[in-house]
Amino acid sequence: MEFGYSTEKDQKAAEILSKMIKRKALQMSKIQKKIEGKEVLVIGAGPSLEKNIEFIRKNKKYVKIAANGVVEILLDKKIKPDIVVSDLDGNPKFLRMAEKLGAVMVIHAHGDNLENMEKIVPKFRKIIGTTQVMPTDNVYNFGGFTDGDRSVFMAEEMGAKSITLIGMDFDNEPRKFSTKDHDANYDLKRKKLRTAKKLLEMLGKQSKSKLINKSATIIRGIKSQS
Repeated sequence: MEFGYSTEKDQKAAEILSKMIKRKALQMSKIQKKIEGKEVLVIGAGPSLEKNIEFIRKNKKYVKIAANGVVEILLDKKIKPDIVVSDLDGNPKFLRMAEKLGAVMVIHAHGDNLENMEKIVPKFRKIIGTTQVMPTDNVYNFGGFTDGDRSVFMAEEMGAKSITLIGMDFDNEPRKFSTKDHDANYDLKRKKLRTAKKLLEMLGKQSKSKLINKSATIIRGIKSQS
């Protein structure tokens, strides 16, 4: 997969995040305790989320992991996520609100979000850091590429009993956040979604957790459930 990202910039971002959260970093054991042996929902903001809102609301036994921008939708529906995985391109107001309501914040560092890191990270009380390059102090690499599939890889790594995918619609049109940057962001988003899907198909062949897909996209190796 070639996106033109700089490994060096990603590594620098991981090191910067590590320093920023030195006094507010949560240990991996905190998130492992929440996930290990539990049934987990990984929730994305795809169109199929809407038909699953009642399922999420009624099934309180699940640990709810929200991928970035879906936090706003969940909070609007009076659903509190247990864990939020974000590279900080979601609305910071809702990310902070989720933390105040008790969500564990898993914040991803990469070379393109340094500005957002510097603005938003100081406003969180406690953080677990992630990276897609070499891990460093309090910054882990669980695998994955986008917030959604990274959430699944993290749940797998933390020993979830089952992982159910909701709103992970990789084959749908990406949401358009603005029109002025439509061409560049739209095409890039589609490439990222295709890569995320491929990574989950790879995980589906070797996962120790039971993987279930309630999203619209068919993901090879992960059983679909209506």
